[in-house]
Amino acid sequence: MTFSRVVIVAAISRLLTLNLSASSEIAIAMRYLQAEGTSHSHLYLYRDDGKLLRQLTNDNSGQDVDPIFAPDGGSIVFTREKSDNSPLEFWSIQPLGTDLKKLDSAPDWYEQTKSSPYFTNRDPAPAKESPSPSGSTTPTGMIGERKSYKAPDGSVELILREDPADPDDQVNGEKHGKHYVVRYLKTGIQADFGTLPGFVGVYEILHDRQNPNRIFLFDGLLRVAFFGLHLNSTDGDTTFALDLNGPRFVRLSPNWAAPIPLPGEGAFLALAENRYIPIPGTTKTANCSYIERWDAQLQKLRYCRPNAAAVCYGASMYRPDRSPAIITVRQDAD
Repeated sequence: MTFSRVVIVAAISRLLTLNLSASSEIAIAMRYLQAEGTSHSHLYLYRDDGKLLRQLTNDNSGQDVDPIFAPDGGSIVFTREKSDNSPLEFWSIQPLGTDLKKLDSAPDWYEQTKSSPYFTNRDPAPAKESPSPSGSTTPTGMIGERKSYKAPDGSVELILREDPADPDDQVNGEKHGKHYVVRYLKTGIQADFGTLPGFVGVYEILHDRQNPNRIFLFDGLLRVAFFGLHLNSTDGDTTFALDLNGPRFVRLSPNWAAPIPLPGEGAFLALAENRYIPIPGTTKTANCSYIERWDAQLQKLRYCRPNAAAVCYGASMYRPDRSPAIITVRQDAD
């Protein structure tokens, strides 16, 4: 083999090694609902492309929740909640499924870790006041107002306007928002939301919970804004992504979904609520929740068994080549 071929082979091998070492992994606490007996939440480790790598825990003495990668990615700490009112237990395990051990207490970094930023329709809580989990949502744009939002790069503007004479614009429901406008500032092309593919209705625009002024999610080829809409008392609310590359609307979930940015990637996670999912082997249904990943083309994959009724109890993604390296979704929003 010539020297040049050796160099080329070595370079290719190095690239492959780098790609393998840089792949992200996500640990999810998932409770698969079963027909009989008590179902338990266990930890599952997925590669970011959706491949299940391994089930990490299988103890049925309690519910394993809130997995969080250690800052160096070398271990995963989680909480085990027992059903007999016993104190919470803290455990750790390595991503390879080895070295499972009970901890005397939770590491400081584990207790201090909050959910990563996500898009929401809730107003930020006043200083020194915690948001109420049962508080009602307040839309960013109220009926009768006209608001506009320009993208940080100056490429597009969203104009949220309503027609006082249109009954659909007087309520938070389907067909609301059809008079909203998307305008591309460099070309002058604009369109009413009601003319866009996928339009059902939109009401309030969602914002970053930590930065209310952040409305758009632009990262690589991903260019979106998110909107909420009330469906009815049975189905609750839902979330739409306005794909500004289209433009078009893509519904993220039959019910509510909270988009979670992945900085440095043209993608985002979503904690998606799905109501009335059939439990296999029964005639019962359950309200379920899943972690999903959406790419720049707004194609999704779900970190879960196919066609399963399941409830997510927290997740943590380790991204060794990104900043921040760890994305966290705790079971209770904070």
